Amino acid sequence: MNIEVSELTNAVNTDLDSPEVIIVDDEAILLSGAIPVLSEAMPSASITGFLKASEAIDFARESRLSIAFLDIEIGKTNGIDLCKVLMEINPLTNVIFLTSYPDYAVSAWNTSASGFIVKPLSLEDVREQLGKLRFPVRGLFSDSSSPEDRPQS
Repeated sequence: MNIEVSELTNAVNTDLDSPEVIIVDDEAILLSGAIPVLSEAMPSASITGFLKASEAIDFARESRLSIAFLDIEIGKTNGIDLCKVLMEINPLTNVIFLTSYPDYAVSAWNTSASGFIVKPLSLEDVREQLGKLRFPVRGLFSDSSSPEDRPQS
């Protein structure tokens, strides 16, 4: 194989300092309640919330996203379409859909998503989904334990 080792290792999100995580939800109260849950589940991650898909896209173009938690209905925007744009920007972004409507699960699975959580967001659900990410994220936790090994709250 005529591939440099550095190309293979760079194919995985390896930001050890602070993996970039976003959450996009058009309801400010849900967004403000979800960010502390995500922070507890991923204490080493840099977590940024967005009310608008366009702001999340701009951020993704400037950052290397590790994980994107996306509401499926974001105002006039569709989270499934946002997923496609984020994957075009960085195909190694792990996407986890959030919704109050479990009927969207089939459409969500037709994307490159890593997971699906029915709202409200719980620490247990987040940890479960982190254990199922499609692409590894090094440095996601402050210690070496996996999400399954961490104590449940």
